[in-house]
Formats: sequence, C-alpha cells, structure tokens
Amino acid sequence: MAYLFTSESVSEGHPDKIADQISDALIDNFLAWDEDSRVAIETLVTTGQVILAGEVKSKIYLDVQKITRSVIEKIGYTKSEYMFEANSCGVLSAIHEQSADINQGVDRTTKQEQGAGDQGIMFGYANNETENYMPLALDLSHRLLYELAELRREDKDITYLRPDAKSQVTLEYSDDHKPQRIDTIVISTQHDDFDEEPVMLAKIKEDIKNILIPRVKAQLKPELQALFNEDIKYHINPTGKFVIGGPHGDTGLTGRKIIVDTYGGKGAHGGGAFSGKDPSKVDRSAAYATRHIAKNLVAAGVADEILVQISYAIGVKDPMGIYVNTYGTSKVDYSDGEIANKITELFDMTPYGIESRLGLRKPIYAETAAYGHMGRTPKTITKTFENTMGESISMDVDLFTWEKLDYVDQIKTAFQL
Repeated sequence: MAYLFTSESVSEGHPDKIADQISDALIDNFLAWDEDSRVAIETLVTTGQVILAGEVKSKIYLDVQKITRSVIEKIGYTKSEYMFEANSCGVLSAIHEQSADINQGVDRTTKQEQGAGDQGIMFGYANNETENYMPLALDLSHRLLYELAELRREDKDITYLRPDAKSQVTLEYSDDHKPQRIDTIVISTQHDDFDEEPVMLAKIKEDIKNILIPRVKAQLKPELQALFNEDIKYHINPTGKFVIGGPHGDTGLTGRKIIVDTYGGKGAHGGGAFSGKDPSKVDRSAAYATRHIAKNLVAAGVADEILVQISYAIGVKDPMGIYVNTYGTSKVDYSDGEIANKITELFDMTPYGIESRLGLRKPIYAETAAYGHMGRTPKTITKTFENTMGESISMDVDLFTWEKLDYVDQIKTAFQL
C-alpha cells in the first residue's frame, strides 16, 4: 500500500537559523585568522537582543558585535518594525576560554594523534531519489524557501515578503519506495501588514502558487516536475496573518534545526548539532565524513540507499565502530558488515584524517548554516575577513567538500563494480 512521507525546512530568517548563521560566521572568522582555533559558540536571539555564549581557544581577538550585526543585515533584518534590526539590536557576549580539561583530550604532540573533541554517534545518509543523492521531500522543502528568499531580495514579483518562513512537503511513495506524486505543500511566510486580512491571504496564496511554485518546478528534471499535479493540497499561511515573526515572534537558538540541517527525517541522526562548532567536534566533522562516504557509495552503485553510523569517545582518535545499513538495496556481493569493513580500509576516520581529507580547517561554515548542510553543490569561492586592527585577508576556500564524488572510482575498484 502506498504511504506518505514528509520533510520540512526553515528559511534563513527563521530565528533558529539566524542563531546558526551568527555562530558559524564567528567560526569562520576565527578559522580565517587562526586555523587551529577551538570554538564552540551558541547564539540566542529574541526581541531586539542577541546573546553569545561559549568557549574559544584562539590566537585572534574578534569584534563579535560587528560580525553579528553584519550577519543579521545580510539576512534582511534591516527595518525597525521587525523589532529585531541589525544596527539597533543589543549584542551581549559571554564567550570565554575553552576548558583546559576538554583541550587536553584533543591536542596531542602531533596533529595526527588528535583525539575526538567529544563522544557521540554520527550518521551519514544518501539515496538516489535526486541528483544530489538527497531525500526528495527535504530537497523540495529547501528549494521552496531558497527561491522564496530570492524573490524577497529581488523585491519585484513579490514585494511584501519578510525574512521568516517555513515549508513542508509531503510525498506519496509506492510500495517499492518510489515517489509517485506530491500530496501536500505547506508554506508559512512572514509578510508586511495589509489593510484587509482576506485580501492579504488571497494575494499570498495566489503568488505562492503562480510565482514561487513555477520557479521551483522549472529547476527540476522532467520526471520530478511530473510529481506536481492539480490535486496537491496547499496550506499557505494556514494560521492567517503572519506579520510578527523572526526573533520578535519566537526566540531562536543555535542547533535547534538538526533534522532540517541533515536528511529531513530520513536515515537517522545522532543528536549533535553542527553550527557553532569547529571541526575538532566530531558532531560536525564526522557527520560530514559519513555523508561523504554514503553519497560516494550510492553514486558508485553499491546500493540505492545507504546509512552510515560512526561513534567516538572523547580524547580518542580512532572511532569505536562503523555501522552500515543498505535497507536491502545492496547491489554488491557483500553483507552490510563487510561493506563497513571496506569503509575502514578506504577512509581515514580519525579526527585529523577527516579534517585533512575534507579541508575542514578553512572558513567554510557560514554557507552551511541555512538550507541544509547536506546535498549542497561543492564550489570554490573567495572570502574576505577583517580583524580588529583593520587588517584584511582574502582566501579561496572550497565549500561543501563532503559533497564531492571524488571516491567513486576507488569504491568501484574495492567492490569490483
């Protein structure tokens, strides 16, 4: 019997995502000036206020207020009526030095012996539903909000949008787990006030269906465009008026959107957030590494769907173990346990090995903090950073290295594909 599966996303202007983006912008600035920085920063945003807290070990001193305000301005909180505005909000910093007890478990005489920055379990997942090997419901949810933000910035076809928004997509699957159609789309978007609420709601619904949806649909392959149909149930701003939003409408915290950040409820999640953490924290780096492994395995044809789990003990460099689940979709003459053993032969999963292989000691994290850490397009960009002395540096950095399909040939050789 057919079944339904749903994933959600939130926009860059959602309170939790504002917090994530501030935390990761601070990470980037520390790493730009001192790639050995150890950073764990949490951000709280609420009406007219930002609170920064966490631990840092670095050679550089940053103007955290200036960095925070620049992030808020870039997102689009630039008007006083939002009750949270880049130039006027308060920014309180309670950042202090990293615990020596934690640091001694990570640092070693050589970087190769670096221990894991925390204990925990991390998961990577991939399937072949989309070109980027991501679950389709989540991919569509992200696309809807990314395009909605583009429309807001263009300020041409839709002129009343504000930064806060959420989306949700429900797909119908066949018994053999193939997406058949889109059942439901939910979009709630913050907006300017209208004189008449019924007129406002009608206008927003019309614009979402006739402007946003066609723009997203046009980005997709024909077989995915076919999933859109006349029977889709739309819930657009289902509560009605959505003028009060952002941190004024709801407090935001770093790390509260971990399912949005990963696989939309498909696969599994170990529970650790990513944003605000330098790559010595395996919550982040090992989650990227397992995604890299899962994606390359699926792309190589090992299976149609793969989940990879890894676990660590704080201060210990070698993982406790690797687990693989191919959900019965394996295309090779190996058990899931044997596939896991092959992974240990192909990939160095020590913290230093992951950091080196994926280039994680670079300032690459601000771009991850909205619209998902996984399924993004690898690319090289130039970033510029300024310190408190007025000095600036520019550097080329490789974004989303864990999305590269650079191990496919090695995997095919290892599995005789």
